[in-house]
Amino acid sequence: MDVVTLGESMVTFLPTRPGRLADVPSFERGIGGAESNVACVLAALGHSTRWVSRVGADGFGKHLVERIAGYGVDVRAVRTDPSRPTGVYFRTAADRATAAHEVAYYRAGSAASAMSVTNTDLTAARAGRVLHLSGITAALSAECLGLVRHLARPTAGRPLLSFDVNHRRNLWPGADGADVLLELARAADIVFVGEDEAEHTWGVTGGPAAIRALLPEPALLIVKQAAKGATAFAHDDAGEALRPAAGPRAAGPGAGAGPAPGHATAPRPTTAPPAFEPAPYVDVVAPIGAGDAFAAGFLSATLRGLPVERRLRHGHLAAAAALTTPADLADPPARGHADRLAALDGEAWGRLRLGPGWTQADRAPEEANTP
Repeated sequence: MDVVTLGESMVTFLPTRPGRLADVPSFERGIGGAESNVACVLAALGHSTRWVSRVGADGFGKHLVERIAGYGVDVRAVRTDPSRPTGVYFRTAADRATAAHEVAYYRAGSAASAMSVTNTDLTAARAGRVLHLSGITAALSAECLGLVRHLARPTAGRPLLSFDVNHRRNLWPGADGADVLLELARAADIVFVGEDEAEHTWGVTGGPAAIRALLPEPALLIVKQAAKGATAFAHDDAGEALRPAAGPRAAGPGAGAGPAPGHATAPRPTTAPPAFEPAPYVDVVAPIGAGDAFAAGFLSATLRGLPVERRLRHGHLAAAAALTTPADLADPPARGHADRLAALDGEAWGRLRLGPGWTQADRAPEEANTP
């Protein structure tokens, strides 16, 4: 198994037209969930993935499991809770960053919020080369936080731990979760965080370098800088820790794909210069799900052992697929198409302009995607 993700997925109701929730007359059903989105995109890119979660014994739960399985994701570790519902939410078509954006969550007391160390298949969760978690799951309940902390614990045989900070302030009642998210990020091997997110969560200003100073522990830190691009910081030993392996990490340091992650007791020095890759220009349809897609594209390229700069470009391309569709989850470009675009020289990459339908282009990248 390449990647295992764990977290809540919900049935989403997308408006059929712009406007306030009070005015939109109808909605179309979709699915959404940070961790399941990552699993689905990775599966579409040809990787073996598993989603671990809980759903209610209702039609929405069945729909989620069937849709996610339809992407080729292993859903056998998803448990059905007979006493709790599947979460759902409604949102407007407006950009999440604008005042016009509205979202109505109906997830309190959901089946996924009851995930815990005792009712989750921990063996299934640890069976991949990479375990991908996010700060959203940690915010759902005390039980979920305990589960995430348990999986993030630096023990022998722990899979490579990927963590997307995903700070959702409205999910942290009575607190902003900043300390918890910092704790979890420092325990991970690969961390994804937005530049603006780091400022809102931890008060960090000064750009990617300042965020790295706050988070020196992860072998690989990816700072997303919105439409500008993304910066990656890597430890000198990150290449060994992150190189591809033939199978899951063997138990014990030094086995399988290299040293077991999470065992450092002090920050490791970072002497390699950070890698920055600008994002291509994208005609945005909706921004929801772009961060999840970026993580999936980056992890896919990581599993393939590509250089860090190419990993960033693959993250940008997967994000562009999500940005150019209205749903939370979008099919990424075919691997060959993405490889051709990621291999463009700097000048041609800088001329890319990606709009709706670009992932279906089957012509030479320079002809299909540059003016």
